[in-house]
Amino acid sequence: MSQKWIYHFNSKKTEGGKDDKNLLGGKGANLAEMSSLGLAVPPGFTVSTEACLDFEKNGGSLSEEIKNEAKKALSLVEELSGKKFGDEKAPLLFSVRSGARVSMPGMMDTVLNLGLNDQSVEGLAAQSSNPRFAWDSYRRFIQMYANVVMGFNTTILESTLEDLKEARGVKEDTELTGEDFRELVQVYKQLILEESGKSFPQDPWQQLWLAIAAVFQSWNNSRAIKYRELNGYNHSWGTAVNVQSMVFGNLGDDSATGVCFTRDPSTGEKRFFGEYLVNAQGEDVVAGIRTPAPINSSSKNDSNNEMATLEELMPKAFAELTGVYKKLEAHYKDMQDIEFTIEADKLYILQTRNGKRTGAAAIQIAVDLVSEKVISKEEALLKMNPEDLNQLLHPRLDPEAKRKIIAKGLPASPGAASGCIVFSSERANHHKENGEKVILVRQETSPEDISGMVASEGILTARGGMTSHAAVVARGMGKPCVAGCNALLIDYKNQTLTINGAVYKELDTLTIDGGTGEVMEGVVSTIEANLSGEFGTFMSWADEVRTLGVRANADNPEDSAVAVNFGAEGIGLCRTEHMFFEPERILAVREMIFADTKDDRQKALDKILPFQKEDFVGIFKALAGKPVNIRLLDPPLHEFLPHTNEEMKELADYLKLELKTVEARAGMLHEFNPMLGHRGCRLAITYPEICRMQTRAIMEAAAICHQDGIKVQPEIMIPLVAIDLELTILKKEVLAEIEKVRSEKGELPEFKVGTMIELPRAAITAGAIAKDADFFSFGTNDLTQTTFGLSRDDAGKFLPDYVGKGLLPEDPFVSLDTEGVGFLVKFACDEGRKVNPNMKLGICGEHGGDPASIDFCHEIGLEYVSCSPYRIPIARLSAAQAVIRRKS
Repeated sequence: MSQKWIYHFNSKKTEGGKDDKNLLGGKGANLAEMSSLGLAVPPGFTVSTEACLDFEKNGGSLSEEIKNEAKKALSLVEELSGKKFGDEKAPLLFSVRSGARVSMPGMMDTVLNLGLNDQSVEGLAAQSSNPRFAWDSYRRFIQMYANVVMGFNTTILESTLEDLKEARGVKEDTELTGEDFRELVQVYKQLILEESGKSFPQDPWQQLWLAIAAVFQSWNNSRAIKYRELNGYNHSWGTAVNVQSMVFGNLGDDSATGVCFTRDPSTGEKRFFGEYLVNAQGEDVVAGIRTPAPINSSSKNDSNNEMATLEELMPKAFAELTGVYKKLEAHYKDMQDIEFTIEADKLYILQTRNGKRTGAAAIQIAVDLVSEKVISKEEALLKMNPEDLNQLLHPRLDPEAKRKIIAKGLPASPGAASGCIVFSSERANHHKENGEKVILVRQETSPEDISGMVASEGILTARGGMTSHAAVVARGMGKPCVAGCNALLIDYKNQTLTINGAVYKELDTLTIDGGTGEVMEGVVSTIEANLSGEFGTFMSWADEVRTLGVRANADNPEDSAVAVNFGAEGIGLCRTEHMFFEPERILAVREMIFADTKDDRQKALDKILPFQKEDFVGIFKALAGKPVNIRLLDPPLHEFLPHTNEEMKELADYLKLELKTVEARAGMLHEFNPMLGHRGCRLAITYPEICRMQTRAIMEAAAICHQDGIKVQPEIMIPLVAIDLELTILKKEVLAEIEKVRSEKGELPEFKVGTMIELPRAAITAGAIAKDADFFSFGTNDLTQTTFGLSRDDAGKFLPDYVGKGLLPEDPFVSLDTEGVGFLVKFACDEGRKVNPNMKLGICGEHGGDPASIDFCHEIGLEYVSCSPYRIPIARLSAAQAVIRRKS
């Protein structure tokens, strides 16, 4: 049986459905599904993702087999429409759109009105009795085709359009006449010939084959690649192409196009919400060229509240749209993002998909759908992308803070951000690399701005509505966005922003509030996020399901309190060295490093002890009885030494040493590869008094809390063990010091002593190490470095190439390498349990907050993961999803 490349969607023959996204792409799968539901979907066909892969395999060429199958599919559309492709009197026109298995808004290419040429435009004008519509459609087609297929810089064409409007004394495209557009078409074609040396193609079949090829090629354009990297999508999927017969929202005042959501994508509120434009095509709404009108009264905002709603202007079409949205949400059991066109008062549905939403909206919608008995709690948990919770966990504007509001736009994506003004993606990336926070200010964003949006704290646009590119992409990223701020006058040439007469230059600071649409001068202070009751409800469902514990990596009482507030069940990694860097402590640490004798070293350690003890008391109190895993000193000693001449002189004066002595000591401690040098347990073997001081600080703090009636569960972790005898020797030191504390302080709480597995040798010899360990905690940051032989600090320069070329599925420092590093983790678990069945097993590297890595941790039977405080909810949800997925 020969390979099938083309799949129909129409009222007569539909192939596939919503579950075929891998083959048909999300758009094609949903077009097929809606056709099967009997909705008014313009007929067409989908060229599959497999055809895209075949296209790439053939060096960017469409096979004759694919073309022949497409011709047969197109003939069925001709039969259903009563029109002929390429006909000069009644031409059948098509849209050619991309459609990957996941939504990638604006990242790939689209061509509308394909099939028009110098002859068929006249036929379209006669057939429609509307020459203005026909020539408007043709100039749109030329502009899009020149850009997408011919690679022509359409800035020249756009400026020609602007010049024409200025010459005619009008502001909107809709005010131009048919003769204006006829003239514009001739200018466009001449410009394309002069600039590219190529005539605009007149053969509709040539137009179609080249457009399909261009959409396939757009799968690998820079913005699509960047978007996939940002979202962790696989580069090998390919895109489908949807070839769909055109319906026209620009046919006249009884025609329109729009986008609607079955619930509010910003808040999750159950309200039908959307925007539309009369006498326009779909790209006009998304591009933000004109301010769209509200579809109903609940969609009104400051920029459109004087405009007529779709419900008022076209009540019949609106009533049909209301029925459609209810049907689609009930069918898909989720909030839908629907694109529609009205041609001569007849409604057509062009697309539906699960709508992108903010984290807050996702929680609200999930909880509401469960309460409405549409989905179960477990289905609700699976619908939520754990990473989207990130949006809920970060600061918002302090309501008490002073603010100077200078403008107001649309609240397109909630959250607050402050930063320096930049006017381009290039400048956003430049300043981001220099450690500066920026706000990207644009007339409107386009897909080319994706890298600048990623680099920015927030986005501010002069044009566009709630469904514009900026709004949709910002919501997906969890970035604050204020769109359609009409008060902005942006001068790209002079790099200035004028608001009500005040001029702001690049690097002046602004604050935006994407929840209110307010733009403020300067930096406005923020406060911690206040999580809703629905968030607590949702997370309680996750906690009911998950079996994996979730702890936090926290080094001080403040972070520990934040972690507990987010649901941490303990501390999985407390890095004691982070406590050493405060000014009053660092001199004592440096005194310890410069000590020539054991006695002098002990004197310095005695100065450090009270600081350490005070910190541990604060952490134990914040955890209120939950386990606290404390890693003994890990970095090499040179990290604590001064680096500048000024600091060197300060230390020399403090220690009453000559400057050259300090410099010599710093040179002696220098290591060529400190990550593999004198650090971790190796320091404790050389200087056991450091290990004893830290053990004493931990247990004296535990004794204080214990005597105050506060339950404490200390876990003392010895880092960087490679040889079982290292742990054996150091555990004896720890236990001996604990006994001294017990004899001085009386009763102590129960404690554990274990090790961090972060070296391949430790994983391989885990059985021998386990005899002295109450627990293993896997330090997957260093374990990844030492397994791959990579430096985490340097690998970022080339790892993207490895991911892009398919050598690695993902950056192994972001998502755990299950084949290599994961093998070592599982092997160490199995070997450790053979020797010590009761030992606790957890992970404390950055992977402890990564959903895919958490899934692996659940699979191999770890007892907990540990991550940064702000990723605790993400880990809780990911752990629940790991359980649910294995049930199905």
